[in-house]
Amino acid sequence: MRLLTLAAAWLLVAIGVVGVFLPILPTTPFIILAAALFARSSPRFERWLLDHPRYGQPLTDWRREGAISRRAKIASVSLMSMSYVIVWFVGPPQLWLKLLVGAILIGCAAFVLTRPDPLGPGVGPQD
Repeated sequence: MRLLTLAAAWLLVAIGVVGVFLPILPTTPFIILAAALFARSSPRFERWLLDHPRYGQPLTDWRREGAISRRAKIASVSLMSMSYVIVWFVGPPQLWLKLLVGAILIGCAAFVLTRPDPLGPGVGPQD
């Protein structure tokens, strides 16, 4: 089971890396899931992700506070908006499908925007 979990974590990392280059594929959710799977299968790779210069701080903020930085919120909602414009003009011709995609993206944007901003390094909820 440990090997399956480890393989799934690496698959999620790979999908997250692809998401860096494709604006329609989010990176962060895949990296968050990969870190969770690494926590169960390989503390060494979990530490590698948490110490990563680009993804370490967002992962730590998410784990500690369920927080998303303002910069990440702006980028996320902006990319969702641009993706929807592309779907609207180039996507499927069915109006109901375009509206469904819009409703899903609005739900995702609402989730992202309602997450708190990080309190800062070393600051978190008191136990």
